[in-house]
Amino acid sequence: MPPRPLDHLVMPVTDIRTSRERLTTLGFTVAADARHPFGTENACVFFADKSYLEPLGIASEEECLATAKAGNQFTARNNAFRFRNGPEGLSAIVMGSEDADSDHAGFRAEGISGGDILQFSRVMKLPDGSEITPTFKLAFAADLRSPDFHGITCQRINVPPADRSALEKHANGVTGIKKVVLTESHPADFEAFLKAVVGQPAASGGRDGLTIATANAEIQLLNADGAHEFFGLQIPESRGLVGRSLVFQVEDLTATETFLAGNGVTFNKHNGMLLVPHQPGQGVPLAFAE
Repeated sequence: MPPRPLDHLVMPVTDIRTSRERLTTLGFTVAADARHPFGTENACVFFADKSYLEPLGIASEEECLATAKAGNQFTARNNAFRFRNGPEGLSAIVMGSEDADSDHAGFRAEGISGGDILQFSRVMKLPDGSEITPTFKLAFAADLRSPDFHGITCQRINVPPADRSALEKHANGVTGIKKVVLTESHPADFEAFLKAVVGQPAASGGRDGLTIATANAEIQLLNADGAHEFFGLQIPESRGLVGRSLVFQVEDLTATETFLAGNGVTFNKHNGMLLVPHQPGQGVPLAFAE
């Protein structure tokens, strides 16, 4: 079986308005605001490689607390992340799936189930004025040693193909997500967990970390030395998976640099990448590379 594709990344942000303003300044095209039926909201950034970012805000604290209390793993984990880490970060990697029920059974067999499947539906209006009700099923994978980062697989049912070509074009030249950067003092301790989430039986690595390939991107799990060497991140050694950064694929790095500079965005150059420090609304530090 091939590895699962990276579907999207859950990125808690201060609020959706701040995130929209910051991501627009960085050159991303941001989709319209959308609200979940359990208290959270997003304004996504879609890419040509069919992955996307999900900046996640709170539409209703009361609904988030009530649904978490009722067993909703998505809101419960988002609430817990914000309680421990504040309103910004990278809290989950979401993989595409054809069968969330099978994924859930597999996670339970591996001892990494993150709780019950979450299934929800919402009405979608089509261009011709008709309506359909697509359904989403999420299976959760979690490791008790790592409370602030988890895995999800997402199955879409009755979701029509959508033409997102206009939303997939970005002024900064980004075409997709190249790397998801995580840290942990002893990367090998979480190799099995990440391989189970990705559905990838193999990983490559060295002294400072390991890399696991999804169908369309890489997950790079590094210790503090590796995070500093490869991405210029200054972080302490810590236990448990932490979402630290994202690296975006661009067509022309010089053009991206020109755009960022023209918009007054602060960045550094490191290992052939443009590194943008964290600012409210963007979740984590971001990088751009060819």
